[in-house]
Amino acid sequence: MAVLPMEEPMCLIGNKEGEDLIVNQEALQILLKITQPVVVVAIVGKYRTGKSYLMNKLAGARNGFALGSTVQSKTKGIWMWCVPHPTKQGNTLVLLDTEGLGDVEKGDSKNDAWIFSLAILLSSTLVYNSMGTIDQQAMDNLHYVTELTELIKVKSDEAQATEEEDDESGEFKRFFPSFIWCVRDFTLKLEKNGSPITEDQYLLDALELKKGVGKKVQDYNLPRQCIRHYFHSHKCFVFDRPASTLALQRLEELQESELEPKFVEKAAEFCSCIYGKSNAKTLVGGYTVTGRLLGNLAVSYTEAIRSGSIPCMENAVIALAQIENSRAVQEALTKYEEEMSKQIAKFPTETQEEFLSIHQECEKEATQVFMGLSFKDENGQYQKQLIDELAEKKSKYSLYNEEESAKKCKAILQKLSENLEREILNGKFSKPGGYTQFISEKNLLVDEYNRTKGKGVKALEILQEFLNEKENVEAAILQADQSLTHKEKEIAEQRARTETAEREKQIVEENNRRLEKDIEAQKKSLEEHKKMMEEKMEEERKKLMEQNEWMIKEKLKEQEEMLKKGFHKESEMLKNQIEDIKRKNSAAAERSLLGDILSVIFLPIGLAARELGKGLERGLGRGLERGLGKGPVWRC
Repeated sequence: MAVLPMEEPMCLIGNKEGEDLIVNQEALQILLKITQPVVVVAIVGKYRTGKSYLMNKLAGARNGFALGSTVQSKTKGIWMWCVPHPTKQGNTLVLLDTEGLGDVEKGDSKNDAWIFSLAILLSSTLVYNSMGTIDQQAMDNLHYVTELTELIKVKSDEAQATEEEDDESGEFKRFFPSFIWCVRDFTLKLEKNGSPITEDQYLLDALELKKGVGKKVQDYNLPRQCIRHYFHSHKCFVFDRPASTLALQRLEELQESELEPKFVEKAAEFCSCIYGKSNAKTLVGGYTVTGRLLGNLAVSYTEAIRSGSIPCMENAVIALAQIENSRAVQEALTKYEEEMSKQIAKFPTETQEEFLSIHQECEKEATQVFMGLSFKDENGQYQKQLIDELAEKKSKYSLYNEEESAKKCKAILQKLSENLEREILNGKFSKPGGYTQFISEKNLLVDEYNRTKGKGVKALEILQEFLNEKENVEAAILQADQSLTHKEKEIAEQRARTETAEREKQIVEENNRRLEKDIEAQKKSLEEHKKMMEEKMEEERKKLMEQNEWMIKEKLKEQEEMLKKGFHKESEMLKNQIEDIKRKNSAAAERSLLGDILSVIFLPIGLAARELGKGLERGLGRGLERGLGKGPVWRC
């Protein structure tokens, strides 16, 4: 589903004084209905620095997010505005405006830290907004970045217990958004040693590390190291002052012509960069995040904070996988029902093969839906659930097909036997030669029934039931026929028994043939599931390896730069991280969980198929025993 029209922003995560952070259910429902990939842009920074103005520009609106022209912060918590992406069709742009950091009214710095952490966890692009220049004061204001190792966990406690490395920050770059620093009311010249430099170079120069081991050097380097080390890309925009101090108090009312031209130009450049270069949010392994996934992530992280825990990305992804995979199963089953309902008019099918063909097409559609929606079904739990539930639905529709066949067959026989029933009641066959006449008319009825099309899979069984119901009548007519000798009556009785046994044999053989077709169809279905799972697992493995290769390249660039600048300790740390990622990538290249997973999913079903085979053999044996009677075989 495309983005729902949002005429104005709405609070996503509320933050009332004295209360815990809480997800706004109305905003959550909007996200849960968005099935498109989401490009999530979050902005953080001190209060009253013009964050909301930039977010309104990204939304293509003059008004929306509240603009603060006083010392009082206007935005509380995290506010959301979902709009159709201006340039990427099929994507939704989600804008997150955060309350100002360092608001004097809050007096709770921990609250700021959680808001900052949530902005990072939920976004694909993080915009940091500050005033003046990128100096030590600006770095000090961004001290929250140095606390992230205490506010965000990559792996669960269980996973950490098996890892040798305690420091998870080396993995942040894999999960964290791209980083953009917007410097407002910038008055310096972009020059270095008398030569012009770009905005991006200005940022990189500001992030240069100092050599030394003292506390002052460590305090100086720490925020810079975190920004360089945690975020995978760094971009900078410097903005002139937009208008006079007096005019800024009514910024919402100002036309673009009333703003400084250079500011307007830079704002347009900023928006163009966000539209063109900000990617859809992804999870580890390259899974694309939709609005629905984003909403569930917001709930997972916020609930962790409310419970006093530290938000854990791995736990959040596991929880998401459980939610999405359960939903994938239900969506797939709904798809099966939808496709089957389109075919219901074809019931009863003439043969079991025709029914199985319909089932297989519907099952294939359903399985494709599941494969498209599921992710990280690492032990095959949800695919097995889908297979089991599809088998139940197949049984339900197979029974319905049989019931429709039985109803139709009974209706045909009722119509064909009307005349015969009337003649029996009128005593037409209660006379010498009546038995021969009765058998002749019964055979004509059976021949007409056999010629009738569209009876379905129960044709033989319903005919047998019909003829069994007439056995007593037939026996009475036989005994009452005085034109037949005792010997002729015995022969007629034996012929009737042989006919019944032959029909029962045919029924058993037909049922066994249907069982064989069922087993063949089941094997084919399992092969389809296996093939789709192989393709999905291979795709997931390639995505993970591609992400690992990207991480290696990023860290190699970092290492080379650290080595060039003489930071040998940092370079060695990066070298170790690179080696660790390479080991994981080699393991991913060699690892194949497919055999283990397939045994979990398909072994029980294979055993069931073998049991069906044994039943088939037993049934066929019984049919042969009952069908081989003495005397001539008379065909109906």
